[in-house]
Amino acid sequence: MEIRRGGAADAPIMLAMLDGAVAWLAARGRTGQWGDRPWSDDPRRVERITEIARGDELWVAEVPGRPSGVVALLPEPRHDVAPADEPELYIKLLVTDRAFAGRGVGRALIGKAADEARARGVELLRVDCYGGGDGRLVDYYRRNGFEAVAEFTVGDWPGRLLARRVG
Repeated sequence: MEIRRGGAADAPIMLAMLDGAVAWLAARGRTGQWGDRPWSDDPRRVERITEIARGDELWVAEVPGRPSGVVALLPEPRHDVAPADEPELYIKLLVTDRAFAGRGVGRALIGKAADEARARGVELLRVDCYGGGDGRLVDYYRRNGFEAVAEFTVGDWPGRLLARRVG
């Protein structure tokens, strides 16, 4: 697996991965996280992903030469999460292609985020995720070294903030 710097041209790849994740979740009755409609069908979501691909720090995992996952990083959290009281690197988006499930793509991208934080002298890596349903997503981040530090809601969407020391 190789991880390369991403950019605006990767927006369609990101949307395809998100569409696949939504279909997979919906097929299992788990629509609380992202609903049951493809992201590519919603102009607001398409615009959001296009902005992330164009403006945020983006890294794309490839297995061999095929995009298999994406992580977007920011030096601060999204607007509905309080900033940390120290420098941080924030995972804004992490998604993998379902075709590569169980092959360590997400773990490798989290590792890349931790490496980027260390390279900047930042010891705190944070992420937020869907905190409802069966809790499997929160458990995934815990298995990857994060600890849950806060709960929040956006409308009726339950979120969980997690943090990991990387120094």
